[in-house]
Amino acid sequence: MIFHPTVMALLAGSILVSFMILYAASYALQILSRWDLQSGSERQLGLERKTYLISTMLAYSFGFELLSFFLFVFTADQVHTFFVGAMCAAGSLYANGYGYPTLVVKLVNFLFAGIWLVLNHVDNQGYDYPLIRAKSAFLLVLVPLVLLETFLQANYFLRLKPNIITSCCGTLFSTDTLVLPSELGFISTIQTKALFYSTILLTAGTGFFYFLKGRGAYLLSGASGVAFVVSVVSIFSFVSCYIYELPTHHCPFCILQKEYGYIGYLIYVTLLGGAVAGFSVGVLMPFTKTKSLSEILPAFQRKLAMTSSVLFLVFTAIVTVRIMLSGLVLEGY
Repeated sequence: MIFHPTVMALLAGSILVSFMILYAASYALQILSRWDLQSGSERQLGLERKTYLISTMLAYSFGFELLSFFLFVFTADQVHTFFVGAMCAAGSLYANGYGYPTLVVKLVNFLFAGIWLVLNHVDNQGYDYPLIRAKSAFLLVLVPLVLLETFLQANYFLRLKPNIITSCCGTLFSTDTLVLPSELGFISTIQTKALFYSTILLTAGTGFFYFLKGRGAYLLSGASGVAFVVSVVSIFSFVSCYIYELPTHHCPFCILQKEYGYIGYLIYVTLLGGAVAGFSVGVLMPFTKTKSLSEILPAFQRKLAMTSSVLFLVFTAIVTVRIMLSGLVLEGY
């Protein structure tokens, strides 16, 4: 194991979050099976009193989930100096078999945690706990994912051994790599860039349309998912090359380093934020006819749609500016 302040913070935080979520899940099961707002029983009153505590506790827990994703990547980048051959987080995560699985699970949990926080915010606006069952059911889905993340992350950090030989990002993210094959986006053609910009513009346009007309929620959610995937592939395919000004450097982690102005954090924050906001518009659609939310929810969904569109456009603007300022010229572009 490598002793580093952020490593200890991540391990302690994930264990605490796991216990808090397990505790909350026990009440979620009771809510799903026994919740009856029309009842004045002692059991119902007890559940209602606990609801405020549980919601607050989960809000902090899932807030930590959002933060821990970036803290994990930051930590992986910081500890790369302990490993022979590593130049950034790419090599650190490859130092054992738990690194990249942890990253993937943390990414999934980031998206789900963001959506749960949106549901929780909307539920707090209603006078009759309108989303209490939906939040509880969603929480039970998240429990195994959070526990899996804690398990993978603990094994990753506890099994790290200093001075082992690992691979550098140039090897892991090359066009011939076995870790990330070229079929995922290392094909530098004009079509790749056209797909990226057309997808972003379609998604942003769908968001603005929903903001103005209040229609197309599910289309926006679907477009946000496609835009997120296409954007990630584009970062591998050509965006990273322009930032590094090297046609063979496809690493998605080096852009997080000081040498590149930490621009990667801004890129990923705007991309993930746009995806969460876009997804949430569709997730909230089944509750638009709920009486206590009928006047609140449509306006909030419009705000989410606008937020998603703006964040995707900001993400695209950052990428575009870096491409325009880059001294690299790729053939076929």
